[in-house]
Amino acid sequence: MDYLLSLLIFVPLLVAAIILAVPARYPKIIKSLTLGAALAEFGLSLFAWYSFKPTETAYQFVEKAEWFGLQLSKFGYFQVQYFLGVDGLSIAMVLLTGIVGVIGVLSSWNLESKNPKGYFALYLLLLASVMGCFLALDMFLFYLFFEFMLLPMYFLIGIWGGPRREYAAIKFFIYTLIGSLLILIVMIGLYTSVVDPVATAARAGLSANPNATQFLLQTGKIASENLVHTFSIPAMTEDANFIPGSMLHLLSGKEIWGYSARLLAFLVMFAGFAIKIPVVPVHTWLPDAHVEAPTPISVMLAAVLLKVGAYGLLRIAFPVFPEAAVYFSQFIAGLGVLSILYGAFCALAMSDLKKLIAYSSVSHMGFVLLGLASFTTEGVNGAIYQLFSHGLISAMLFLIVGVLYDRYHNRQISSFRGLASTMPAYTFLVVVAFFASLGLPGLSGFIAELLVLLGAFTSASANGLLSRWLAILAAFGILLGAAYYLWALQRMFFGKFWIQPDLTNGSNAKDLTAREYVMLVPLALLIFAFGIFPHLLLDKVSPAAARFVNAMLLEGKSNLPEMLNLLP
Repeated sequence: MDYLLSLLIFVPLLVAAIILAVPARYPKIIKSLTLGAALAEFGLSLFAWYSFKPTETAYQFVEKAEWFGLQLSKFGYFQVQYFLGVDGLSIAMVLLTGIVGVIGVLSSWNLESKNPKGYFALYLLLLASVMGCFLALDMFLFYLFFEFMLLPMYFLIGIWGGPRREYAAIKFFIYTLIGSLLILIVMIGLYTSVVDPVATAARAGLSANPNATQFLLQTGKIASENLVHTFSIPAMTEDANFIPGSMLHLLSGKEIWGYSARLLAFLVMFAGFAIKIPVVPVHTWLPDAHVEAPTPISVMLAAVLLKVGAYGLLRIAFPVFPEAAVYFSQFIAGLGVLSILYGAFCALAMSDLKKLIAYSSVSHMGFVLLGLASFTTEGVNGAIYQLFSHGLISAMLFLIVGVLYDRYHNRQISSFRGLASTMPAYTFLVVVAFFASLGLPGLSGFIAELLVLLGAFTSASANGLLSRWLAILAAFGILLGAAYYLWALQRMFFGKFWIQPDLTNGSNAKDLTAREYVMLVPLALLIFAFGIFPHLLLDKVSPAAARFVNAMLLEGKSNLPEMLNLLP
């Protein structure tokens, strides 16, 4: 299908514009339009997933056109492209966004709101922005979508959130804005250092062969005014496209404050994306945002927004700076293990069920970092699997909290006992979600964590990058996960039925409604499906993961000694 990826971005934006024209007195029409847009988004993402062929070229469904440009005299030509595409690293995130987008609309259906028009328009803007991040192959375009996510999320928390919504929204905005600025600094440095060989050849009247143009570039035979600088992410991953002597050229030997410019640039970009993941110690915005956000926005935040940070590392930071990623692999894995353990210990101490799940997200996203830093095929496959699996599981977990909060307006674990006796269907789905998150075999969380741990354990022998102690400590995090989930399950759902007296006399203890079944059952079925049949995801992902690992080790490990030798 032509323009498939553009439709994924612009269908929600178009419907959002239509919603703004609908009078606020017609909330059913507004909700129906939003649901239609989300279903269309899901249908398009499912079609992209089905049509994606992992054995073909790296990027598929590519859409590429010059967006705008500007001649900067001797500084060359400023070029920004509308450049979209998907590969095995992103196709799972596209499908996940399509699934969660529908779930978010359904969970918003009964949300009490004085301004449904504003809420659903912002929701669609958020959905389009997240999808754009997973599709963009031009870093300027990626950054545009990355920044656009701030706006709707800030208002969705700040207007429709809980009692401390203003504080949570501002904290989210400041943290994420700082991360965005760090990424912007490196993006500018990359832009000044990288050229588009095809566009440069056309502008300089050279052969259309990119290899010939790259050779002339590296030998300094192309005039600076003919260089076409680019934000293209694929172009940034090729060392031959870097201008010799530029700040971020591999062999320039440039330093900033006595430190390698490329290593420092990687650390700055890593910090920017780490805030979004979030990684300990830059995680403190997440529990506040989750607690104050309405249930549908917590679902979107945990299921897809957190994945953008990890995807940024996978798509941009690691491939552009492979030698730096290898150099800091032990440090990155260490942060991942720290997040696993710290998040788990914090979850053990939580009395608020929603906060417990928020800290469990911090812990589980640590497995993504550990898998990526292992630079093994198992580890990277596991990291991508964890992104997808955690998206499904976290969406289900926050919906479960929302069901309870809708009935009692309370999330305290100590306020409930014996819910299984009056809400058996709800309890069964809670058990599925809890056991999936703690990694029970047969559920998707088990496959993800198993692959990550395998990758971390084999990294020492496969490439000599990670200590096996990191994998052992990460495995201990799984035990902690079992502890806080089983403890919460035992306290809330088993024993004699009791609810804190000032909440209700028990009359609200009804089981799931039809709408809640429609939201929760499909997620449970998907968690079972991807736990029992992991090939459904791995067949699409594993070829790209293998290419990623091979490229990282080949370029990273070979280029690192040469780069370090050039430093004083």
